[in-house]
Amino acid sequence: MPGVVGSAAADYSSSDSLGTSAAQTRSAAVEDLIRQDPGRFRVLTGDRPTGQLHLGHYFGTLHNRVRLQDLGVEMFVLIADYQVLTDRDVADHLVEHVEGLVLDYLAIGIDPDQSTVFAHSAIPALNQLLLPFLSLVSVAELGRNPTVKDEIAHSRQSAVSGLMFTYPAHQAADILFCKANLVPVGQDQLPHLELTRSIARRFNDRYGTGAGLFPEPDALLSDAPLLLGTDGTKMSKSRGNAIALAASADETARLIRGAKTDADRHITYDPVNRPEVSSLVLLAALCLGRDPHQIADDIGNAGAATLKNTVSEAVNEYLAPIRARRKQLAQDRGLIRQVLREGNERATAVADATLTDVRAAMNSVY
Repeated sequence: MPGVVGSAAADYSSSDSLGTSAAQTRSAAVEDLIRQDPGRFRVLTGDRPTGQLHLGHYFGTLHNRVRLQDLGVEMFVLIADYQVLTDRDVADHLVEHVEGLVLDYLAIGIDPDQSTVFAHSAIPALNQLLLPFLSLVSVAELGRNPTVKDEIAHSRQSAVSGLMFTYPAHQAADILFCKANLVPVGQDQLPHLELTRSIARRFNDRYGTGAGLFPEPDALLSDAPLLLGTDGTKMSKSRGNAIALAASADETARLIRGAKTDADRHITYDPVNRPEVSSLVLLAALCLGRDPHQIADDIGNAGAATLKNTVSEAVNEYLAPIRARRKQLAQDRGLIRQVLREGNERATAVADATLTDVRAAMNSVY
């Protein structure tokens, strides 16, 4: 198991500029350490199976997972099927969505021989960690978590379930079951990670005998820019404004043609004053590997129609090999199930070993 990244001095609990600045500084230092010795890191990351992954996911997190994997970082990729229930009454189309996630992972380059892809519900020992972890946090701490408060405020349920309220502790179990010491997150997820660090520290202090059982994981902050959906708001599965990785070329072009722009014919890259136009320019730039200002300058006075054509061509060309791989992989459902089965087996072995360590530390081996 990789050792702890560094000291426990880093504090991700603050959402103010000082806390963010400290997290950014630490994240930059971690990037340097990854380049020097990727094998010392174990990463936990993942997605909820609530629908198709889209371009926002790809440029926000997915391509970074492949980068870390290819550098030699040990990756655990969680399909968080239990967490689907945090903000909805039932988990609709779960098999379809879980298998779709596996297809997307394989198509973008996640290698199941290098990365462990597994499902929440298949790892009993992981979920059993929730009980001792909940004993280490207060109700007030759970209630103060800004992500939980925001999710509760926007929940589609008439009443918020206990699973939603305990989600930060469950996420800590996700991270610590494999003793991950690095978690790629956005800035809005830093309070979640700080609670995980607190749980690790408190367990080590309460039950540790010298060396700590759990590392205090570091944040690897994403510098990925925000891509807007076709309606000008954040690209999201639930808002129906996303361009799925699995979409056809024709569907992609249709969605981009309908994307919101503005009345100014001259195309510029100005994310503050022209967010919708700039998001389209940025999407083309990401797919073409060019500077967005150059993309905008090339289009100039040609208008939104030319911009959208440029974006459609760039996106479809970029995604063509990914979509071809996905289509080919989708013909072999047995392969999808094999990837999950083998990933579940590896994750179960790790979780069982961790739970054994936890029981021994808590003096509860009978």
